[in-house]
Amino acid sequence: MSEHPVLVTGAAGFIGSHVSRRLLDEGRQVIGVDNLTPYYDPKLKEDRLKELEKRNGFRFVRLDLADRAETAALFKAEKFPHVVHLAAQAGVRYSLQDPHAYVDANLQGFINVLEGSRHHGCRHLLYASSSSVYGANTKLPFSVLDTVDHPVSLYAASKKANELMAHSYSHLFRVPTTGLRFFTVYGPWGRPDMAMWIFAKAIMEGKPIRLFNHGKMRRDFTYVDDVVESVVRLIERPAVPDPAWSGNHPNPATSNAPWRVYNIGNNQPHDVPYVVDLLEKALGRPAQRELAPMQPGDVPATYADVDDLMRDVGFRPSTSIEDGVARFVAWYRAYHGV
Repeated sequence: MSEHPVLVTGAAGFIGSHVSRRLLDEGRQVIGVDNLTPYYDPKLKEDRLKELEKRNGFRFVRLDLADRAETAALFKAEKFPHVVHLAAQAGVRYSLQDPHAYVDANLQGFINVLEGSRHHGCRHLLYASSSSVYGANTKLPFSVLDTVDHPVSLYAASKKANELMAHSYSHLFRVPTTGLRFFTVYGPWGRPDMAMWIFAKAIMEGKPIRLFNHGKMRRDFTYVDDVVESVVRLIERPAVPDPAWSGNHPNPATSNAPWRVYNIGNNQPHDVPYVVDLLEKALGRPAQRELAPMQPGDVPATYADVDDLMRDVGFRPSTSIEDGVARFVAWYRAYHGV
């Protein structure tokens, strides 16, 4: 363990706040960075931060990682041995409206994090990728051994770009980097732009829920505590070169550089209408369902192969959707006082 703090970017975000809390519970020092962008109600981000600031060992720095000079100064001052980079412009749909937000946060912000990690002795950089990198792939479950060259949204393209940028730094500067392909994460303190929250809110307000692709959608819903467990186990396992890697038959999941990608998913997809059933039961109210066509940039199904994660850290996400939805609803009711 190091005397230097862990950097968690996006610490006021959904996954970032949970990872920060877990590290603090383990007695680690955490510096949390966030720019509190108003992509969704900043009050939720501020409330997550308030929870973190109650704990010893947490320091918050309000910073836009796209600001090159400010980001460089932070890395120079703190010399983080471990960086968990979860800050990003999220969401597939929004990338159709404001593509520049994705370039600023996901590309510019990431290059500044890579530079800071390179110049100031980072021993392991973990960063959020996404299941959306699988794009137009239809072979299920999605495996890290599959190629991911056909993104269907700019958001997905920006996440694939992060994996490529990380590889170049791992290759040139031997910075160990690990990409985390998250699959539909949900749970307490979740994001209001994601299905679980949208559905719960609509049910409570007696408003209709839109089920896209006429309800024929499957998602590998992954409970946030399982995501945190995966991340925390990986922090102390920096990526190492794969001795079996060959340029003749390149393995897409590893490299002759200290670079890796993992799927972080529940390995158990569910039909979206079934999740609506569970929310109805937990909230004690019926849902009004509206069937709608597929949306641009969306995919009909996600399903994670997590064998590599299990092999390397001895853990696979396994919280059942039934338990997870019940816990989310309990938090949602408490948070909103309903």
